[in-house]
Amino acid sequence: MLLSRDLADERPLHEQAADAIRRAIAEGEVSPGERLPPARDLAEALQINANTVLRALRELRGEGLLEFRRGRGVSVLRKPDQEAGLRARVRELLAEARRHGYSEADLTRWIEEEK
Repeated sequence: MLLSRDLADERPLHEQAADAIRRAIAEGEVSPGERLPPARDLAEALQINANTVLRALRELRGEGLLEFRRGRGVSVLRKPDQEAGLRARVRELLAEARRHGYSEADLTRWIEEEK
């Protein structure tokens, strides 16, 4: 599973980690029923602390995407719905735009221009 995060993203690291894992599931890198790599491996890939990854995994469990089983690790229960995936990408786009000094109004105007 290939995970990455934007080092310039100012959102909390657990949110970034949850988005990266959610995106990997949505894009089919890990399918329902499959186990995720250990939190340490995910943390290494994302260059963050394993406890931060565990917080992200708990968030995704709360969304019903993951299942924790003692002795079996963390498994994917289901793919996120398309809307959730798109909303995550919109949040990423908003964060990127803000980092570059653009507002939500700028993004809205650009979307309108593309219609």
